[in-house]
Amino acid sequence: MKEVAVKAYRAMEMARAFDTKLSALYKAGKMYGGVFLGRGHECVAACGAVFLQKGVDVYNPFIREQAGRCAWGESVLESARCYLGSEAGCMRGRDGNIHWGKPLEGTPAPISHLGAMVPVVAGMVLAKRMQGEQGVVGLVSIGDGTTSVGATHEGCNVIAVEKLPIVIVVTNNQFAYSTPNSQEFACASLVERGRGYGMTTHECDGTDFLQTLGTMQRAIAAARAGEGPQWVVANTLRMCGHGEHDDAAYIPAELKAAYADRDPIAVARRQVVEQGWLTAEECEAILAECTEEVQRCMVQAQKEPTPNPATMDWSSTSWKPTRY
Repeated sequence: MKEVAVKAYRAMEMARAFDTKLSALYKAGKMYGGVFLGRGHECVAACGAVFLQKGVDVYNPFIREQAGRCAWGESVLESARCYLGSEAGCMRGRDGNIHWGKPLEGTPAPISHLGAMVPVVAGMVLAKRMQGEQGVVGLVSIGDGTTSVGATHEGCNVIAVEKLPIVIVVTNNQFAYSTPNSQEFACASLVERGRGYGMTTHECDGTDFLQTLGTMQRAIAAARAGEGPQWVVANTLRMCGHGEHDDAAYIPAELKAAYADRDPIAVARRQVVEQGWLTAEECEAILAECTEEVQRCMVQAQKEPTPNPATMDWSSTSWKPTRY
């Protein structure tokens, strides 16, 4: 577990450093399009993706979950290129700055309406099954608000009926944009929705690194072992606005205060030190390395050319349809 935990922790620190730089660029007027930070999501995202196998599995993170992308094995340079519209990025500077992916490597390009991604991941995993691929797991990230979307219900129904090896991670950050849980659903817990589909359910404190790591490990292992779809509810708080354009004034001050000492990064740092997996000095070194890497990648991406509409075709990929 030590190796996996350290990898996940490093991904969290990298994501926080990346988000901090994104915020600074946005406030300086150097970022075009929306900026959606993952503060409060880092633990849930990293602890899920770290158990996936790139090139085998299917992974669909939130647009705000840089920690998941890092744990999955994606470079922050790719994220920097997409945010800054670099022609060298996988989307070649197209499709805005956040809706990017590499479908052939198992990461579909997400859209903001996360419910629509549930049937997309279901289709990708079902296709792999039909092609005879074994040991595949799909992980799709949704939020508390997304559980009320029709496409989520349709996708979950197919996943349950087909017993697909998919882990649905419901990150309950307590607000669907600005709508609180109390106005989103009437059930006592979102775990009940997973049970309603006939899935195996799990729940964890998404700010507790070790608890979340263990929960994700069990859920993903169960799906990979053929035990059917898994529904994981991870409870946390989005410790920032929905996007950098949002001041999150709708989050009660007492709720913010209650989570003040539950920052996932601080909790993870404390726990890896208590477990003897890293020293405090090693944690500081990792933070410094991540900050330096983010700075280097951002500088490189800003120097790269953006698309020239006068000289380039505007297909997002190099694939071209056959003409008959």
